[in-house]
Amino acid sequence: MTLFPRSSGILLHPTSLPGRYGLGDLGENAFRFVDWLVSAGQSIWQILPLGPTSYGDSPYQTLSAFAGNPNLISLDKLVEAGWLTAADLDDTPAFPADRVDYGPVIDFHNQKLALAYRRFQATAGEQTRSAFENWCRDHAAWLEDFALFVTLKNKNNLRPWVEWDDRAAALHRPDALAAARAAHADAIQEQRFRQWLFYTQWYALKYYANRQGVRLFGDIPIFVAHDSADVWANQGDYFLDEAGQPTVVAGVPPDYFSENGQYWGNPLYRWDRMQAAGYAWWIARVKATLSLVDYIRIDHFRGFEAYWRVPVNPQQTAKVGEWIPGPAQDFFHALQAACGDLPIIAEDLGVITAGVEALRDGFGLPGMKVLQFAWSDPTNAFLPHNQPVNCVVYTGTHDNNTTIGWWLNPEEVTPEMRQFVQEYLGKEVYEINWELMRVAMRSAAHTAIFPMQDVLNLGAAARMNTPGVQGGNWGWRFTEEQLTQESHHRLAHYTWLYQRRPDQQTKEYGDTATKNR
Repeated sequence: MTLFPRSSGILLHPTSLPGRYGLGDLGENAFRFVDWLVSAGQSIWQILPLGPTSYGDSPYQTLSAFAGNPNLISLDKLVEAGWLTAADLDDTPAFPADRVDYGPVIDFHNQKLALAYRRFQATAGEQTRSAFENWCRDHAAWLEDFALFVTLKNKNNLRPWVEWDDRAAALHRPDALAAARAAHADAIQEQRFRQWLFYTQWYALKYYANRQGVRLFGDIPIFVAHDSADVWANQGDYFLDEAGQPTVVAGVPPDYFSENGQYWGNPLYRWDRMQAAGYAWWIARVKATLSLVDYIRIDHFRGFEAYWRVPVNPQQTAKVGEWIPGPAQDFFHALQAACGDLPIIAEDLGVITAGVEALRDGFGLPGMKVLQFAWSDPTNAFLPHNQPVNCVVYTGTHDNNTTIGWWLNPEEVTPEMRQFVQEYLGKEVYEINWELMRVAMRSAAHTAIFPMQDVLNLGAAARMNTPGVQGGNWGWRFTEEQLTQESHHRLAHYTWLYQRRPDQQTKEYGDTATKNR
């Protein structure tokens, strides 16, 4: 049996699903999307991180590495559960169908979730309360800090924790925390309630997907946001000064694409302290994520081998920095001992050293091959004839342009690249998205993943994220009208033709759909 049978799937964050409440959620359309995947022969649904977003709405800068995003909670399912009524949703605004307008959407969801909590408090029966309390107890290791963190953040007008009025609470002093828990007990309970709703609805979706043979493919960013419950509650595990501000931060050095490098600003781990604790926080993080998904992509995998440490500077450039060795094999041995086989995909894009390759290959982790990056010359490692079996091939990722948008952009595709693509394919290209999907499907890679935008024949306007650009990201949604029979049948046919359907796999592959449920 293998963790990675020959298969294919779709990259689509739940916020991009259709629906009337301003962004996709865990309601009926999520279940219908699973049905659509199955009918097209797909067995993987890849998503972005599921955590609660903050300023900038990025799922890669969340308030917690453990909590779920309450905006994904299905309001319709709250009606089914009795915590809302249909009349409570009569005032739903006419939100855009193709974009997420985050400000009004978040305000609307907060209002309805607050109403649901009040009704839960007033009407929940003993059995339901017991189920809620048991869940809270089971998740207390992260839930208690998170619920208090969000409550205090709300009381401080959403300011980062280093700017809170109560400095003792900001610095996580036990006496101040005890006083805050007593003063804000009901608000803290509401945050617990929201997490219970998210986890309950997500588990129902995961169970349904796994039963249909669809595996969920999640995402863990290597670093966490400074303004997060994780850093606030574990300040000794990061390079912070006495006021809680980072002294050094994460980034990447200058390269061909960035004269100043990339200054990410995430606080850096004190790996020596995490090692002394047996990497307990990281192991808990991975286990919690594997309760929600079947596979994990680790973003910026190379940071485990070595990471670029940048001094905090007002210019926010990463020109000055140094490579610092990461925990490497020691970390993954500990993770393997705690979790068993590692259903992990290494995001190994960018400049990758022999040490990173050795770390990835030493633990048998698949890497990523992105076809938009493949068209330099015949030796390019991303070209299908150079891809190993143990990898995941993409047309593009959430950080890329759509394939059509990429092909039509002269800043991304030079005339030389265009000529090389056509020579490689042996034909003049008219539908670049389908041509690259076909190339990926027939490659040796055990897994092929396509952004939903490519299946829907969408251009640059449907791009999910443009790195380094502030604003306008993470908002794309598709509409039901864009789900054409032609695209569906074509995807299904290529999946059958290149032997990626679940029913085409030999018995030796086994059934991994519910392995981590």
